[in-house]
Amino acid sequence: MARTIELAPSILSADFARLAEHARQALDGGGTLLHVDIMDGHFVPNLTIGPPVVNSLRRALPNTIFDCHLMIENPDLFVPVFAEAGASWISVHQEACVHLDRTLHLIEDHGCKAGVVLNPATPVETLTDVLGIVHHVLVMSVNPGFGGQKFIRNSLKKMKELARIRDERGLNFRIEVDGGVGMDTISDIVRAGAELLVAGNAVFGHGDAKQNAKQLLEAMLARA
Repeated sequence: MARTIELAPSILSADFARLAEHARQALDGGGTLLHVDIMDGHFVPNLTIGPPVVNSLRRALPNTIFDCHLMIENPDLFVPVFAEAGASWISVHQEACVHLDRTLHLIEDHGCKAGVVLNPATPVETLTDVLGIVHHVLVMSVNPGFGGQKFIRNSLKKMKELARIRDERGLNFRIEVDGGVGMDTISDIVRAGAELLVAGNAVFGHGDAKQNAKQLLEAMLARA
């Protein structure tokens, strides 16, 4: 299948005092969707945002794809709430779902694209029976919970394995990667088969978010 390489700026690293403005800068620089990390302090050791922030951001950016990544326990309880708040895509962790197939269909039933996420220690084989129903698979290339971590290189094997399975089975899910995405890792990531690259610190951590996003996207496309 033809690959469309896209940059997904992660608002986890943005300035929350001017969140909409900062997010808009990254989108103006070439980001095509916003990655929104939802953490509950239980599934991962951090707390971030809830539905009211998503709803406020939706009002400020009505036409933007919101890629909401639920790093939470009991995700079934919150899928309807985040869908109503303005999520476009909702991804859930394989490790957090007792009935993964049911949860993915629940996301679709609420009008959102369904994605599934793998932690660094979780093998691709655990997704064998759901790859035909997901919109995207998100490979965590750091342990979830905090931005600015070092890229875990073993995650490249998962991206390659997912790309191989997709081709062999004629599937059309997209491959996303989150964690340690920057100028020093982009080449390997794109070559491994990922096409949705989540970047937080590399976009928002220093300097001008618009310019940073522009440079990252140019580097990604040059390696596609």
